[in-house]
Amino acid sequence: MVEEKDKVKGGVITGLQAFRDEVITKYPKKVAKKRAKSIVLSDPEQIPEIQANVRTIPGIITQRGCTYAGCKGVVLGPTRDIVNITHGPIGCGFYSWLTRRNQTKPVSGEEANFIPYCFSTDMQDSNIVFGGEEKLKQAIREAYELFHPKAIAIFSTCPVGLIGDDVHRVARHMMEEIGGGINIFGFSCEGYRGVSQSAGHHIANNGLFKNLIGRDDEVRGSLKYRVNLLGEYNIGGDAFELERLFEKCGINLVATFSGNSTIESFENAHTADLNMVMCHRSINYVAEMMETAFGIPWIKVQPIGARSTAKMLRKIARYFGEQELIDKVEEVVAGEMAEVDAVKATIYPKTQGKLSMLFVGGSRAHHYQDLFEELGMTTIAAGYEFGHRDDYEGRRVIPSIQIDADSRNIEEITVGRDATRYNPRKTEEELKVLEEDLEFAEYKGIMNQMEKGTLVIDDLSHYEMEKLIERYHPDVFCAGIKEKFCVQKMGVPLKQLHNYDVGGPYAGFKGAINFYKDIEMMVGATIWKEIKAPWESEAYIEAQYAY
Repeated sequence: MVEEKDKVKGGVITGLQAFRDEVITKYPKKVAKKRAKSIVLSDPEQIPEIQANVRTIPGIITQRGCTYAGCKGVVLGPTRDIVNITHGPIGCGFYSWLTRRNQTKPVSGEEANFIPYCFSTDMQDSNIVFGGEEKLKQAIREAYELFHPKAIAIFSTCPVGLIGDDVHRVARHMMEEIGGGINIFGFSCEGYRGVSQSAGHHIANNGLFKNLIGRDDEVRGSLKYRVNLLGEYNIGGDAFELERLFEKCGINLVATFSGNSTIESFENAHTADLNMVMCHRSINYVAEMMETAFGIPWIKVQPIGARSTAKMLRKIARYFGEQELIDKVEEVVAGEMAEVDAVKATIYPKTQGKLSMLFVGGSRAHHYQDLFEELGMTTIAAGYEFGHRDDYEGRRVIPSIQIDADSRNIEEITVGRDATRYNPRKTEEELKVLEEDLEFAEYKGIMNQMEKGTLVIDDLSHYEMEKLIERYHPDVFCAGIKEKFCVQKMGVPLKQLHNYDVGGPYAGFKGAINFYKDIEMMVGATIWKEIKAPWESEAYIEAQYAY
């Protein structure tokens, strides 16, 4: 329960500074010094510096995943018509198979949907000793003979990097052998290559740009209002809901990176006129590269929460500047918000004043605070499992971030203006007029929005999580599968925001309604108060040695 000294004042709990200091002092001196830099109190007026994107302290029990998970599991996994082969032991391939509930919807007449399959070379001890390149070649041959895909992607796991298998060389050889225009490419995304899955996102972004984006110049669909949505992975059907809204407004969604995506949409993405970045951490690299190469500006959007979704649609209308689109967006927003407000009116009294905590990857620990605000709930602690300083403090700090040894493991590709296809979508004068409303190439970070005095923790440890719950007993805790059952055994409901458990979609207007209803059920359930460990509910005997 919240202690007497930690009363809620103006929606924010006091005493979080004392809690931070107390937790840090429990660590060994060297560990405490490091963790102190990653646990700060938010101040949107004078944003503090936070330590992020550094190696986890060994043995501390982290939420993080590996580089391979970020590359294959997050960014490339939702694409339905690429055969994604994991080169490594079967456990790596199985781990990244269907765990994020990425959904897809093949169009009529389209047969290729490989998401239900798990492709792996299943490396054995002998392959570790003698090399696995021949086994990988055979796996590619089998995949092509069975499915005849347009593209095959190869993902390196830890053993591959340790023994020196060259997946890029294998890809080149197999393209020559198979022929027929198939695209085969590899990713050097060994799990240990970075400090977290964030390194895998960067590697995936580089690979998308080098191997897929810009290969198809044909402009498909409407020539008006052409946009890409970056960093939306269609978990629980989020992309379907956003596609519905765009279609309703008359906005042409050229490509989503990478929810409900296809090779064709990636190859055609450079024909859009605006890029919208949803998950800043996982996909900002592609946005910057496409702006440099093709002249497509990008803005940060947040279609999680009804008000945020409305803001996103209005930003698009403002960018294109045509009254027809502006009027249509307002019509759609008015109709959708009527339904949202009706549902919220019945739920708000039951959720108002409740406490939430969010420790999730990507931008979700930021985005979902909007939904909790709409429910009248207070987020008193939040953080990312693989964020960088700019995700917390805003992109203004990027020039001051030092490149360390871990960051140098990631290939840096040089992107210049495309010789024939660079085409600025807006003049410098037009961009200046729109800048105040749209804030091009900008993300102000999570701490810009969080209440002053709330707790921000990067790479939350299991110990810190337990102490937060013991001290403040939030009404809902948002994290992932590794934390789920630990938290629920402490009598607090946990909502997975990596895969939504079995819920969703939570994006857009209908997604907001779904989230309202799910959270109402979770925070209103009294069963959590009945959960006790056996030693709390059963009699037991204490004894001590007698001498």
